[in-house]
Formats: sequence, C-alpha cells, structure tokens
Amino acid sequence: MSPLLGRRKSAEAHIEIEDAYSGPVVEVTDLKTGFRTPRGLVRAVDGVSFKLERGKTLGIVGESGCGKSVLSRSVMGLLPASNVEREGSVKFQGQELIGLSQNEMRHFWGTEMAMVFQDPMTSLNPVMRIGNQITEGLRYHLDQPKDEAEQTAIALLKSVRIPEAERRLKEYPHQLSGGMRQRVVIATALACGPRLLIADEPTTALDVTVQDQILDLLQTQQRERFMAMMLITHDLGVVAGRTDEIAVMYAGQIVEKAPTRTLFANMKMPYTEALLQSIPKLDQPSHTRLQAISGRPPDLVNPPTGCRFAPRCLYAQDRCLEEQPPLMESDVPGHLYRCWYPVGTPAGDDALNSNLRKNRTAAGLKPLSAAEGVVGAAPGA
Repeated sequence: MSPLLGRRKSAEAHIEIEDAYSGPVVEVTDLKTGFRTPRGLVRAVDGVSFKLERGKTLGIVGESGCGKSVLSRSVMGLLPASNVEREGSVKFQGQELIGLSQNEMRHFWGTEMAMVFQDPMTSLNPVMRIGNQITEGLRYHLDQPKDEAEQTAIALLKSVRIPEAERRLKEYPHQLSGGMRQRVVIATALACGPRLLIADEPTTALDVTVQDQILDLLQTQQRERFMAMMLITHDLGVVAGRTDEIAVMYAGQIVEKAPTRTLFANMKMPYTEALLQSIPKLDQPSHTRLQAISGRPPDLVNPPTGCRFAPRCLYAQDRCLEEQPPLMESDVPGHLYRCWYPVGTPAGDDALNSNLRKNRTAAGLKPLSAAEGVVGAAPGA
C-alpha cells in the first residue's frame, strides 16, 4: 500500500477526535484577538465568525493589515506567548481549541491542521536537508521508522510534482528555486494528512507563472484529499475560481461573506467593490491609471465609532460615521454584508449619486470620476 494512504496512528497524548463527526471541520464564533502595546490593545481580529466544511475552500480576502494572517494564526493557535488576548470560540471537529496549552495543540498541528506560509525561504530551515524537514513530522506524529518516512517523503515530493524526488531529499533549501521551495513547504504541510490546510498568501514571493502553478497544485491536493482549506490573499482574482465561499476582511472584521459566485455577481459592500475595481483589467488600454483606494485603514487601537470603512468610502453618509453596521443578510441565503447603503440597492445608488453631485462624502472624501482613474481622493486633495 502507498505510504500516502497509511492510516494516522494515535500518539499517547493525542486528543481523540471521532472520525464519525459529521459537522463542520472548523467553526469559529465571535473570535477576537488583540495585542497589548504601550498605546493600548490592538484589535487585530474583532468578532469574526465562520464555518468551514470538509472538502470546501474558504477564501479570506483583504488588504495588508486587515487581520487575515492574525485570523489564521488565531485558528491554529500560533500566537505569541505573551501580550496577546484571544476570546471567543474556535472548534475543530466539535472540540474547543481556545484555552488549550501549547503541548495540547501540538497534537493538532501537522496531523489535523497545517499551514503553508507566505515565504518558503523563511519557513524552511536553511541548514537542514529537505528530506529531514519532511520526515520530522512523520516520525514524531506517526511513529514511522526512518526508511518508511523517507519513502513517504519521496511520494509526497512526487505528488507535488517535484522531479528527481530522491535527489531532492538530500538538498538544502537554497539549492531550490522559489517555486520548488514552496512545493516542499506544501509537501511538508500535507505529510501527516491534515483535515484542514491554511494557505497564507502562498504565492507572495513567487513570479506570476509560478503563482498559477502553486495555486493549481493546492487546489488539486485539496480535492484529492478532501480537505477543508482556507486560502488567504489580498487579490480577489486569486480566489475567484478556486473557492466555494469568500470572506472579505477589513480592519479586523468580516465586512462581506458569500458563496463565491454570489459575491462576484451581486456584491454589496463598497469595500469589496473597491477591491475589485483596483485589479488591472486586460481589456484596458496600455498605461491606464490603476484605481486605487484612497486613504489608509483605521487605527485598530482606537477604531472609529461608525463603519470602519466610512472615511474611504464613496457611499458614506452621516449614519455611517455614527453607527457601526452589523452583518446583515441579503435576499440570497449565506450572503452577509456590513453596510447601511449596499452597492446595487436604491439606498446605495442614492447615497453614491448624492456624494458625486456634491463631490464630497460625509467623511470629507472627494469622489472623482472613474475616467480619471481613481476610486476617490482624500479630504483636502
């Protein structure tokens, strides 16, 4: 039998999870993660909730600093040991993870959940051979003897399409290209057969052609192994054809969540619309100015009273500055958004047209026409 098909062995201290469990692989409820600093508590993740079923892929999208990576590390329990506050609930196959010690979490890492990090050069040990890095988890978690672990490592490298797998086992990370290194990271993450794979911007350090190959590889492995997967990125284009559901994050909160097709066909949140408009289009003439989102995300130590996107939003009205909108459900089941004046609704159209006529939003943003190539201009610009 192939080493890849061998059943997971239980370690003595392993916390048992019933294979017969039929609920979601991950269920996150009102998760909050903050970092204590001299200025106060940085609310990096603020009240996030979602469920992820086996065999499904959830895309987490947002610009840098919105809380995507902190969310993934909060789910995995990979947070610093001090000056961190984590509240809420993270259940893995029905078992609560919040409150478990590092030693207890080690029995989940690798065998039940694994992560593919952004930069393969920094996530691989530069002075350790590739083979040892892959077999380490196999020997620790699955009690595989050295020879069997090496055969499993070879099979894993072949499964992620690395040629001459036997030779690669004896090489060091610096001897491989960036794409090869990321394939090794994926093989290491998949080694113990996790039920949940978190890919945190796995193509950031790679060129465009290699990015597509890595994303296709992740999608193939997820389908073949029937894993749940969280795909984290700042690019809506990356998740468009590779996810079942998308959650858009801004300033530590989910501001829109919907099935992938629904989100692109009928997005409601102005931030989601602005992200999509900022993507370069192939049908645009050369040297077309990119549509940028003006301003910057809010201070997470002292977030604004109302909608956190209001200072940068073309639709912003007085209510947006005074009241924080809750996650509301649209007429499509499973489509949630956090906006008083949703895109594509009469209220949203009236708000946008009013701001365009005045060339000013309630927050002082000066909307400019799309023909000028920007989404908005900052107050006083």
